Amino acid sequence: MTVEYERRDAVALVTMNRPEYRNAQNSAMTYALDAAFVRAVDDDEVKVIVLAGAGKHFSAGHDIGTPERDVHVSYERKAVLWWDHVGRPGGDLRYAREMEVYLGMCRRWREIPKPTIAMVQGACIAGGLMLAWVCDLIVAADDAFFADPVVRMGIPGVEYFAHPWVLGPRAAKEFLFTGDRFDAARAHQLGMVNRVVPRADLETETLAIAARIAEMPRFGLALAKKAVNQAEDEMGMRTGMDSVFGLHHFAHAHNAEVSPDPLAGMDARSMKAAGARDGS
Repeated sequence: MTVEYERRDAVALVTMNRPEYRNAQNSAMTYALDAAFVRAVDDDEVKVIVLAGAGKHFSAGHDIGTPERDVHVSYERKAVLWWDHVGRPGGDLRYAREMEVYLGMCRRWREIPKPTIAMVQGACIAGGLMLAWVCDLIVAADDAFFADPVVRMGIPGVEYFAHPWVLGPRAAKEFLFTGDRFDAARAHQLGMVNRVVPRADLETETLAIAARIAEMPRFGLALAKKAVNQAEDEMGMRTGMDSVFGLHHFAHAHNAEVSPDPLAGMDARSMKAAGARDGS
């Protein structure tokens, strides 16, 4: 299974389960995550949801090259924001897919009425950031690192463009302009991460925080979450994301005009190699 679901008392543990690919997100995983979150929301016994990644890494981002990449596969949709992308030409395919599977799903998960905690170890890169950022809290292991290197593709950042709000404008620019990794300590310093704990204690510490939150009244938690999200949107996050989503797709279109494909001819291997050369 690409996603595993387990309930521990009042906590639902949702685990991405493609460790052989560093939990790269194909559509099968994304829709399975959506189903798991729906299950947790519908379970009255669940007060808090923890999102985890199996293996050494939380998530290396969108799947841009594994043998199980499924960009041309159709799935039953829950967050219906556009028509099915499969078989569509040009921008109709890419815009529909990314509006549904990436930006749309992330926005949907941000609005889950129960508190969510990302439990992050190892790599949290590009699309992995999106999954962590939609959670209300982030607990990171001391071996965690964070990066959005997609500017190397000529793309201004991942689809869920929360960078200025979670990092602050200047750190966001450094993050994007260099493509460098921010380690867990730097992420904590910037306020992106709530706590940094030893890798061996990550699950114990995260579940302990979840248990403390679960002691609070469910409706009060939902209203508190809604209040903070609304304030964040009043600070421009939602409209800012909408504008950057257009720039994101302009970059894809530009790449398709001047390079072999909308990703500027880059794949997971070349992106990793570029990061190694840059020291990130």
